Amino acid sequence: MSTLFDPIEVGKLSLTHRVVLAPMTRSRATPDGVPSALAADYYAQRAGAGLLVSEGVQPSATGQGYFDTPGLYTDEHVRGWRTVADAVHRRGGHLFAQLMHAGRVGHPDNKHTPRLVAPSPIAAPGEIFTRGGMRAHPVPDALDEAEIPQVVEEFVHSAKRAVAAGIDGVEVHAANGYLIHQFLAPSSNRRTDDYGGTPENRARLAAGIVRAVAEEIGPEKVGIRISPSHDIQGVIEDDPEQTARTYRALVDAIAPLGIAYLSYLADPRASLIRELSSRFGGITIANDGFARTTTLASASAIVAEGLADLVAVGRPLLANPDLVERWRTGAPLNEADPDTFYGGGAEGYTDYPART
Repeated sequence: MSTLFDPIEVGKLSLTHRVVLAPMTRSRATPDGVPSALAADYYAQRAGAGLLVSEGVQPSATGQGYFDTPGLYTDEHVRGWRTVADAVHRRGGHLFAQLMHAGRVGHPDNKHTPRLVAPSPIAAPGEIFTRGGMRAHPVPDALDEAEIPQVVEEFVHSAKRAVAAGIDGVEVHAANGYLIHQFLAPSSNRRTDDYGGTPENRARLAAGIVRAVAEEIGPEKVGIRISPSHDIQGVIEDDPEQTARTYRALVDAIAPLGIAYLSYLADPRASLIRELSSRFGGITIANDGFARTTTLASASAIVAEGLADLVAVGRPLLANPDLVERWRTGAPLNEADPDTFYGGGAEGYTDYPART
C-alpha cells in the first residue's frame, strides 16, 4: 500500500512524494500573455510540491478566454516561461504547462482577436468578466472541419514552445467546459461530421491532440486532464451511457501512447473513473477538491486506497507554499483569500508566509 509521501516516477521525472500543484487561473500575466515578474516567485515558492501544473496557458490568441492569462506561442512568451522554469528547477521542482484553449468561453474584450470558436455555434451560458465588466458570452463560430488540423497544430506548436522554455512537459486540458471538453459533450457538440454525432467522433479531437503532441515532444512529457460529468459552463454530460462510451473511446485511443499521466477532476470512487483508470493502465492523478477543499486526510485516502497514484491540490497549496512540509509535520495552515484569487499583484499571490 502506497502513501502520500512515497516517491514515484512520472514520465522520466523522479518525485519524492505524491502531492501535485493543481492548475489554477491567477490572471496576473501581462496584457500580451507574458508571465508576470511575480510568476517565477509564485511557482518557485511552491516547488516543494514536486510536480507543478501551471495555470491554463492559451496555445493561440483565439484560444484565450480570460484577460491577463499567459500564452505559450510567441518568443516573448518563451522568454517569460524560461524565467519561471529556471526558478522552479533551482528549487528542485518540476513544471508542466497546462495547454488550455478556452473555445467558446471568452469575449473579444479579453483578447487580441474578436473570434471565438467551438464545435457548434452555441454560446456558453451566463456571463464572463471582462475589463468592461460582466458581458454575455457571444455565439462562437463553429470550426470548419478543415480548420481542425490548425487547432491541433496550435497545441503542438505551444508544446514545442514549452520545451524550448525549459518546461518539463505539458498537460492537455480536456476538462472544465473548455474547447476540447466542448467537443466531448453532446450538449455543446451538435456536429454531424467526423468530429460529432457519435461518442467515438466526439473523442476524436482530444485523442488527436494528445497523439500529435506526444509524437512531437515525447509521450513522457505529456499528460491530459479530463472531468467526465462535471457539468460546467454549459458542457453537460448527463447521459451515463453516452458519457462512458465517449471517455472509453478517448482513453482507449491514448493508452497505447504511454503518456506521462491521466489527471481527472471527479469523484475518485466513481465507477466510471475507476474503469477509465484501469483502461488507461498508467499513472493517474486525482483532483477531488473543486467543490470542496482537499485535505491531508482525503489526499492520503486516495493514494492509500489505490484510487490514484498522485493527488492534485489547489487552494491549500495556493495559500501554503510549503504545504507538503506542513502536512508532514501537522503544522497549522494559512487560509486562502478568495478576494485575491484573480488579478492584482503580490497580495494573495506571493505573500502567503511559509513557516521556515
